[in-house]
Amino acid sequence: MFSPELKKGSVEFLILTLLAEGESHGYEIGKQIESRSRGKLTFRVSSLYPVLYRMENRGWIESRWVEKEGERRRNFYRLTAKGEKILAEQLRNWAEFTEAIDLIIDPSRI
Repeated sequence: MFSPELKKGSVEFLILTLLAEGESHGYEIGKQIESRSRGKLTFRVSSLYPVLYRMENRGWIESRWVEKEGERRRNFYRLTAKGEKILAEQLRNWAEFTEAIDLIIDPSRI
């Protein structure tokens, strides 16, 4: 539905936003994005993991392996303090960007 470039440019922001609510594993992150967007945004799990690894290398998130009886071992991710700062910055940037777009689309708001 949306261009790959648009999706690629927003995936880190979406992941940080979801992890701000609590830790989650990659598959669940993908499902949350799909569910909350009412199916308009979907990411293959295989495309999310490189992003998660990159974010972890930057120190934005950290992970831990969890094993539960009768289930597969899963890597759960959570925000770090640095990730919280990055998310706050991205939220500010998003608000400013969407305000600017709204002003262009609806000049009566000026």
